[in-house]
Amino acid sequence: MAKIKITCDSTCDLTPELYEKYDIEVIRYGIYLGDELRTDGVDVQVSELYEYADRTGVLPKTSAISPEEYKDVFKKYTDQGMSVIHINLSSELSSAFQNAMIAAREVGNVYPIDSRNLSTGSGHLVLMAKELADQGLEAEEIVERLNEAKERLDVSFVITTLEYLRMGGRCSALAAFGANLLKLHPEIKVMNGKMGVGRKYRGTTKKFVEAYVRGALEGRTDIDTHRIFVTHSPMDPEIVQDMMRLVKELHPFEEVIETSAGCTVSTHCGPGTLGVLFFRKK
Repeated sequence: MAKIKITCDSTCDLTPELYEKYDIEVIRYGIYLGDELRTDGVDVQVSELYEYADRTGVLPKTSAISPEEYKDVFKKYTDQGMSVIHINLSSELSSAFQNAMIAAREVGNVYPIDSRNLSTGSGHLVLMAKELADQGLEAEEIVERLNEAKERLDVSFVITTLEYLRMGGRCSALAAFGANLLKLHPEIKVMNGKMGVGRKYRGTTKKFVEAYVRGALEGRTDIDTHRIFVTHSPMDPEIVQDMMRLVKELHPFEEVIETSAGCTVSTHCGPGTLGVLFFRKK
C-alpha cells in the first residue's frame, strides 16, 4: 500500500475530532487584528474577530500560508518516503494554492489540489482523499478522482448580514444598504471557484434559514446521500439543530455532520451564516 499523507488548509472547517479521526495535518492561515498576527483557530477564535470588527469598523485580514510554511510541513512526510496530497482553498479566493505549488515543486512528491471551493466544500475532498488512500489507491489516482469530484460539489450559504462582505470589499455599500433596507438575506453560492449570489430570502432567522435549506435540498434527485455538512458561523444552537433534523427528513444521508466555520471563512461571511454542503451524483 502506498504511504500517503493528507494535509489541508485550516479553511476546510472540519472539526478537531474529524482531523484526529482521519489523521489530517492542518496548515493554518494567519489572521491580522490590526498589526497583530494571530493563527487561525489557535490563538484567535471567531468571537474575537467579530468583537474586533464591531469595535473598529475594520475587518480582520487573512494571511495566506507561505511557500516556506508549506515546505516545512510537506518535508516532514516526504523525508519519510511518503507522498503528500494537500487540499487548498480555491485559487480564486487566495494565493495559498500557488504557494503550495511552489513548495511542492521544491519538495517533490507533493500533490496540491485546488478545491475550487471553500469551507467544508474543501473539507469533503479532504475526507474523500483519506478514504481513497486507505483503500490503497496511488497518489496520482486519488488526485484524478478528487479533480473529478470537486466539479460535483454543491456549496452554498445563507447569510444574516452583508456588512462583513461589504467591509471585505466583496459587496458594495449600496448593495448592502439595499439588502438591509429590504430585509433580504442572500444565498451565497460557490460557482467556478468564486462566491456569487443565489436566491434571496426574507423573514425571521429561523424562517429564512429553513427556506434556504429547503431550497437547497427539497425535491432533488441528484444528491449523493453519502455525507452532508451543515456548517455555520455562530448561530442560535436551537435553529442549527432544527436544520440538522430537517436535512435528515429531506434525504436519507448516511452522515449529517455539523461543523463551525473557522476564522478565515467567518471573517468574510459574518455571524449568523449557515450552509449545507454536499456532492451531486455522478
